[in-house]
Amino acid sequence: MNNSNEQYIGKQLTDNLFNHNGVFVLPAMTLLSSEHIRLITQHRIILQPHDVIQLDSAAFYQLAVDECTEAMETIFEQFRYTKSKRLPMLELKNEVIPFIQQVSEKNDFFGILAALQSKDDYTYRHNVAVGILSTLLGKWLKLDAEELGMLTIAATLHDIGKILIPAEILTKPAPLTDEEFDIMKKHTTLGYEMIRDTAGTTHMQALVALQHHERMDGSGYPFGVLGHRITDFSKIVAVADIFHAMTSDRFYRSAAPLYEVLTQMEDSSFGKLDPYICSVFINKLMQSMIGNDVLLTDGRTGKIIMILAHDPLRPLVNIGEDFIDLSKNRSLGIVRVIPQ
Repeated sequence: MNNSNEQYIGKQLTDNLFNHNGVFVLPAMTLLSSEHIRLITQHRIILQPHDVIQLDSAAFYQLAVDECTEAMETIFEQFRYTKSKRLPMLELKNEVIPFIQQVSEKNDFFGILAALQSKDDYTYRHNVAVGILSTLLGKWLKLDAEELGMLTIAATLHDIGKILIPAEILTKPAPLTDEEFDIMKKHTTLGYEMIRDTAGTTHMQALVALQHHERMDGSGYPFGVLGHRITDFSKIVAVADIFHAMTSDRFYRSAAPLYEVLTQMEDSSFGKLDPYICSVFINKLMQSMIGNDVLLTDGRTGKIIMILAHDPLRPLVNIGEDFIDLSKNRSLGIVRVIPQ
């Protein structure tokens, strides 16, 4: 029975679901996770094709990310008002992680990126976004399934210490003062302690909360450690964290254009970010842009037709009859990618 229901994971219920005794099980429009399927199977219900609708990719990403964001907000708020300082790992593993893994399986970078753009819930959506982006990056780095599962949880919890930072600092519509920034920085050590003190987590996951703002050249915080003392998980999450922060509208500044972000990240890989992890991330993102139009610095528009491994940000571009290799033609550059 179980297997026949599992094919419906990621689909949406059309109507309220009741068991054979008329007991209410799940509401209409629920996006089915593996946990929902387990519940349905316990009630001895066998789903039929007419019980669900298949969402198109964009709608699925949007709904999954929205639901994860709402669940993260609920989890954060419940935690904020409980005396226990242990994280609700069960809720996280049941309500958030399965959807993050499902979205990450799609490997459709631009479709996913659209759903990650924050509305007015950056604080919560950012955790989900970094969970998804880190999971994608972990796959590209060929982590095994067990490591990937641990990374997804670590990345989703990387900013958990912000629960204990005053809301007026988190949502301030202007750059922080030095004093406010000193308070904000404490989210790393607070997050480390919270994860460390919660059963069912690992030291590696706690270290990601502590180290995701550390940098290879020692210029990060809270301890300014050098690259060889930063864990691989922390280096992966740092890349995802920076990318999502720079490509999102924030309280005090607008999102930067995607290509500009990648250029800045490549510059940062010479010192601040891990150069190998950063190059894999940039390469994969550029690969997913093949076929997209780009605006060049001379005002012309061309189409990306090939990414060059040695210089992924300077691809082969087709303009009319011409093929321009930007890696050899250094006077020309890409201003921005034109979304399809």
